[in-house]
Amino acid sequence: MRHDGQWWAKAVVYQVYVRSFADSDGDGVGDLAGVRSRLGYLELLGVDALALGPVNPSPGVDHGYDVTDPREVDPLLGTLDDLDGLIADAHAHGLRVVVDVVPNHTSDQHEWFRAAVSAAPGSPERARYHFHPGKGERGERPPNNWQSVFGGPAWTRLTVTDEDGTSRPDEWYLHLFAPGQPDLDWENPEVWADLEKTLRFWCDRGVDGLRIDVAHGMAKAAGLPDDRRQPGWTPVSDELTDPRFDQEPVHDVHRMIRAVLDHYPERMAVGEVGTVRDDGRWAGYVRRDELHLAVHSALRDAAFDAGEVREAVDRTLAAAGSAGVPAVWMLANHDLVRPATRYGEGPLGLARARAMALVALALPGTAYLYHGDELGLPDVEVPEEARQDPAWELSGHTDPGRDGARVPLPWEGGPPGYGFTTGTPWLPVPDGFGALTAAEQLEDPDSTLSLFRQALELRRSHPAFHGDEVEWFGAPAGCLAFRRTGSTLVCALNAGDRAVPLPPGDVLLTSAPLTDCGELPPDTAAWLA
Repeated sequence: MRHDGQWWAKAVVYQVYVRSFADSDGDGVGDLAGVRSRLGYLELLGVDALALGPVNPSPGVDHGYDVTDPREVDPLLGTLDDLDGLIADAHAHGLRVVVDVVPNHTSDQHEWFRAAVSAAPGSPERARYHFHPGKGERGERPPNNWQSVFGGPAWTRLTVTDEDGTSRPDEWYLHLFAPGQPDLDWENPEVWADLEKTLRFWCDRGVDGLRIDVAHGMAKAAGLPDDRRQPGWTPVSDELTDPRFDQEPVHDVHRMIRAVLDHYPERMAVGEVGTVRDDGRWAGYVRRDELHLAVHSALRDAAFDAGEVREAVDRTLAAAGSAGVPAVWMLANHDLVRPATRYGEGPLGLARARAMALVALALPGTAYLYHGDELGLPDVEVPEEARQDPAWELSGHTDPGRDGARVPLPWEGGPPGYGFTTGTPWLPVPDGFGALTAAEQLEDPDSTLSLFRQALELRRSHPAFHGDEVEWFGAPAGCLAFRRTGSTLVCALNAGDRAVPLPPGDVLLTSAPLTDCGELPPDTAAWLA
């Protein structure tokens, strides 16, 4: 494979949702100075890189993913000087830094969109976005039937006020997410030039990687046709495609991104393309002249089931291998229900989350951890009056939203701040989180934090952790076992309902104690060598 020697090929990347990690000034919102103050914790944990969620100025419609200036820092989170200091300190701690770039859309408060609203139809200002007169005699219907990812129509009609004070309807604009996130038109050369400027800006500041948000977006189907998968259409095929995403011209954008990064040694781009379900099309995003890495959804979508996990591993390795890039393993991020809740309720969910963490960390390639998963945090049921996620609001409260995975990290002590803040957290932290704080778990050798620390130390230092493929062993019903090719490392998972004998080898680590007979209990994983 062509990725030998690249720092990201075997890295463990720790994703921080900045608003929820650590607050330095007591306003209840996490910030860059807070992240900087906790770099020692990340070094102690044993990760290789820090991935920051969006840090750009944002009105907060989607907490950073509605960007008003892609080359500045949100004052709520700090300053460019704060970010420079964070990057320098992270490097001193041996940590690489990855930042988010959002090329699919801007905020509706971005200077470009504000100029577009003030300009006339057909103007150069509006040509940077997808504006359309609409359908019907008076343009009363949206241009097509596309739906927003957050729910409801993907088109909003502007209303303008004339000089005499009267209001009238104007053109429609496209937003595949919230109305406050208008989509850019990637047929406009100004849009390309602005992204190139942004990429160079962050690389010049010393970041080591860029996460491309909605990397399968940008390009839309030519002519903006109706989505034939929506109600009202009679399907003519079982393979109907989504005209909003994964269109061929998007690969030209990624070729441009790669061409820029190729001028900066040791920089990488990782794409969020997890919703591209076809493995062949997924592999297209990591061709030699496109992204260095891309997140595959198979393992994170798999249930706690040996057959599903094995199929997910095979699919991901095959897709990444066909393109000659490292596989990327991710069980959680700021948009997903946390594993400790997704795999089951209470202690069962936590036991399974610990087991799946060992499975993911044993696999060849790059591993992503989401902050708080090393503490075994569950998803939180946030009270309605405290909800912040636009996905929940725009769906008419039918979508559970993402706030439950974004509750601030409990560092020490008790409510309301748990060491995250001296003020009131922007999302409430449950009263029962005291036993889950980092301070409590650091003192407990059996804690989830201690398990992650041991696992990351072994992954980094044990000679068995090499080889780019896996070989499967025969295993009892409900179980799986694999070995890293060319090594002695074996990972076994018991997803069944009874204890089973371990494969041959010396036990390095288990996600829960073995039985008195030395067997692997249900809902447990083990590493052997």
